[in-house]
Amino acid sequence: MLTQIINGKILTPHGWVNGGSVVIEDSKIRDILNSNAPVEGVDKTIDAKGGYVLPGAIDLHVHGGGGRDFMETTEEAFLEAIKAHRRHGTTAIAPTLSSSTNQMIADAAATCDKLMADPNNGIIGLHLEGPYFNPKKAGAQMPDIIRPINPDEYKDLVERFSSIRRWDAAPELEGAEDFARYLRSKGIVVSLAHTAATPEDIDRTYEAGFNHATHFYNAMSQHHKEGMYSKAGAVEAIYNNDGITVEVIGDGIHVPVENIRMAYKMKGVENMAFITDALAVAASEGGKAFDDRVTIENGVCVLADRSAIAGSIATMDRVIKVAVQQAGIPIEDVARMASETPAKIMGVYDRKGSLERGKDADIIIMDNDINLTGVVQMGREVALAD
Repeated sequence: MLTQIINGKILTPHGWVNGGSVVIEDSKIRDILNSNAPVEGVDKTIDAKGGYVLPGAIDLHVHGGGGRDFMETTEEAFLEAIKAHRRHGTTAIAPTLSSSTNQMIADAAATCDKLMADPNNGIIGLHLEGPYFNPKKAGAQMPDIIRPINPDEYKDLVERFSSIRRWDAAPELEGAEDFARYLRSKGIVVSLAHTAATPEDIDRTYEAGFNHATHFYNAMSQHHKEGMYSKAGAVEAIYNNDGITVEVIGDGIHVPVENIRMAYKMKGVENMAFITDALAVAASEGGKAFDDRVTIENGVCVLADRSAIAGSIATMDRVIKVAVQQAGIPIEDVARMASETPAKIMGVYDRKGSLERGKDADIIIMDNDINLTGVVQMGREVALAD
């Protein structure tokens, strides 16, 4: 199957190609041309109508969508949630579990192992957000499931399931350094999260392998006072460590747009990724969160007792639009932070994250008002959400 996307402003690693075309053969990008002239043998033409042709979004941190949650652990739930986000521009995804029981992790990992065998599903690995967190920074995590770091547990899971590609924990916990060293030895991304860590904690555990920060700013210590004296927290330590990458929930609610802009300026495109942290209610009508404690208020998920903000209802097309139109970040940098940087963090940049010859044909098209008008995933055109 030969497909050609024409009449677009195409973002490549070398800059913009205006008025050119992208040629897709089956699931791969065959070429990027400076011309809109039809290629020989083309079966299908997609007209970008002067819009932006960008690499498909890669969501590093997403709990569900379309009314389904990855904590359901079933193939049906996984595929329905993935489909819901794909229709909003996410062409590759890291299904995320909140703090879970050992059995739930095993069940989800078994499902993920199976689904990753088919690259058309777009799964780049299972992301475990917990359960090894600081209870004081639990946020919307289920407090009864948060527990100390258990080497027997995490080693057993990693040895049994190849799909576990990222695991988050609080670096101040006992055993955190050994946890990080072991996971890094297996090629798994280790991220600090739900933490009251001091700068000393972060410096120490960075050397062990904690080199990414989960939903930066949210559920982590920041500048504060202890008695009369000011103390730095995890946020400041992360800013001061050039080797730590960050991910930011880009809905404009979890993190104020001023802070999104600050993270972009201080961390830079190469070290910042956008995420949705979406729950099952994202990309759904009348849905509810997997966790009965969660409700929707003012466009975001919160605990019903108002004690903490929870995940988002955002999709990646909305995140891109907020970053461009509200945070004022150039679209080429937003696109990279929604695709290239996540791909590099997860170790899949050899095949995803940019528009280049030989890479997977994961592409989104947006008009000049940053509205999503087209999605191609693994060479297949995707029907957009209504």
